[in-house]
Amino acid sequence: MKNQIDMQNLPRHIAIIMDGNGRWAKKFFMKRSAGHRAGAQALRRLVEEMDKAGFEILTVYAFSTENWKRDEDEVAYLMGLIHEYIQQYISDAEDSNTRIRCIGDLSALEPNLQERIAHLADITKEKTGMLLNIALNYGGRDDILRAVRQLAADSIPIADINEATLSARLDTANLPDPDLIIRTSGEMRLSNFLLWQAAYSEFYATDILWPDFKIKHLYEAITHFQKRERRFGGRKS
Repeated sequence: MKNQIDMQNLPRHIAIIMDGNGRWAKKFFMKRSAGHRAGAQALRRLVEEMDKAGFEILTVYAFSTENWKRDEDEVAYLMGLIHEYIQQYISDAEDSNTRIRCIGDLSALEPNLQERIAHLADITKEKTGMLLNIALNYGGRDDILRAVRQLAADSIPIADINEATLSARLDTANLPDPDLIIRTSGEMRLSNFLLWQAAYSEFYATDILWPDFKIKHLYEAITHFQKRERRFGGRKS
């Protein structure tokens, strides 16, 4: 599939809603926790391959503002898994060229995890490879609300509030909006992910469950993306 795409015309910013961990675990008669761990491993593999292939920006939906409503034991496991993998990315940083940061309302996370996240961002900020944004305690509506509150806190005159001033206060400030949003497991909704930024993103859904998602499936999505005509609300005469 890679040989069918134009590697000189890759989407700059790809976002992925990593869905299907629980269904993957159920398919193999495993606990949901096994699905989450398999999903974390799938992300590590994909990030490494995408960085080597020259992709620019990847944003992944790891834990939403709504995920706190899940079973208490599952949330505790997810938080532990996130902490474990953040530490793994820190350990990998010396040999990796990937820049990594987390977006979302990180203030709700355990203080030690916040410190590890800040440390990871700091030690990878000068890397020159792909930028990986991990969305933790992230919600599109919450992102917009926090940006609006920041506008108010900055005492921006109403006449000066526009798309640019609001975008500059979103978690993805200074980044291009996602060109392509991929959702695994066959669902057809954004689930409160990058709502502002997704205004003109191309959407691609696949039945592949997230732990089974590989770079060949990413190339399939890009093949579809490169066949589309992006008009951004306009129309050719």
